[in-house]
Amino acid sequence: MSERLRLHTLLADFRLLLILFVSFRLMMLMVYQPLLVDGVERGVGAGGDRVYHYNLAALSDEGLLPFRDWWSEFPPVWFLTTTSVYQLLGQNVNYTGWSMALGLLMIVSEAGVLLLVRKLGAHLYSESTGIALSWIYAISFAPLVHMWWNFDSLVTLFLLLGLYWLLKKKETRSAIAIAFGALAKFIPALLFAVLIRFYPPRHAARYIAIAVGVFTLAYLPLFAQNAEMTAVSLTAQLGKPSYQTVWALLDGNYTTGNFGALETHLYPDGVREVAGNPAVVPSWLRLAVAAAIGLWVYIRTRRFDAIGQTAFLSITLLIFYLQSQGWSPQWVTQIIPLTLLVFPTRNGVYFTIILSLVTFAEYPFLFIRTGDTGGVIAGALIMPFTVLVIVRTALLLGLCVALYRRLRQAPVPAAMQA
Repeated sequence: MSERLRLHTLLADFRLLLILFVSFRLMMLMVYQPLLVDGVERGVGAGGDRVYHYNLAALSDEGLLPFRDWWSEFPPVWFLTTTSVYQLLGQNVNYTGWSMALGLLMIVSEAGVLLLVRKLGAHLYSESTGIALSWIYAISFAPLVHMWWNFDSLVTLFLLLGLYWLLKKKETRSAIAIAFGALAKFIPALLFAVLIRFYPPRHAARYIAIAVGVFTLAYLPLFAQNAEMTAVSLTAQLGKPSYQTVWALLDGNYTTGNFGALETHLYPDGVREVAGNPAVVPSWLRLAVAAAIGLWVYIRTRRFDAIGQTAFLSITLLIFYLQSQGWSPQWVTQIIPLTLLVFPTRNGVYFTIILSLVTFAEYPFLFIRTGDTGGVIAGALIMPFTVLVIVRTALLLGLCVALYRRLRQAPVPAAMQA
């Protein structure tokens, strides 16, 4: 066997990649163990949201449970998981053990994302493209960091799983996966746009009914135990002032999108206690413009194959993010795999690298310098912050244009793709 063939065989072995992928993250978790020192996290999750999530889970020491005794800014999956892990660890629970347990869950989620990138790449293009994309994703830095900072790996997992099963004509499974994803964050429900555009009305209606039904069933016991707290949890994100977007620049809001003190979660009106100037551009106007752009893309779409469906999901996601009043750095964990799947090229990889660099330059590189101002961008930091927000917005708009052009292309015959 020649040296080149031997190398090709090695790189084509997905099992080896999966072992490397998981073992790297396990060893990282072991070496840089999450620690809590004077209320500040050290170790693998430093700079993330884990401490905030831990403090909310620790309210269960006082018998206070999510959705019953305090509101959550997210759907139930995450905080029910964090609280359950906290309680299962018993009297000896501490931040390190709790965070490492959740880290293991995120490793499993990220391994699932890696597998789906490979499977989707193979389905859209070829086996060789699938394995190449999985290697690229495996060494991408942003997903690695964010798996320790938050829980968007779960969201990405169910979004890609729903897309994969939809493309494989397993619509019921896909709908259930999207429902579970929406119970972590609402983002996976954006796959409904693909159903409405590419599938017969009866199929789309059945799919959406299944997903909404599963989602509703999960919320029924929560409403039964405390309807007010659950209703507040469902709408918490809607009333939040703008942050880290061009809309925030217009409003004069120079902070992250964090909610207020822990105590505000204990009463429904606490959801409104978030500092920030009112919106210059109202949410209804942003939504109306986004809907008009989405309708234009809907009408102009010419590509109806699996790549077209993936591109349509991607542009729907970006339009939603661009009209949102806020931006969270962890959203790149959904953007990166979808970009690689639609653009499995050198330019696609370059884009994910540049977007990640701009994202990390904003947070934590810039925001870490706001300790003296209580996390508010001020003084000399305003100019670089403004530039970074505009550059990131321009990047996402540029990706939207590229996706639109992709949707305007006629599908390439499978024989020519090979």
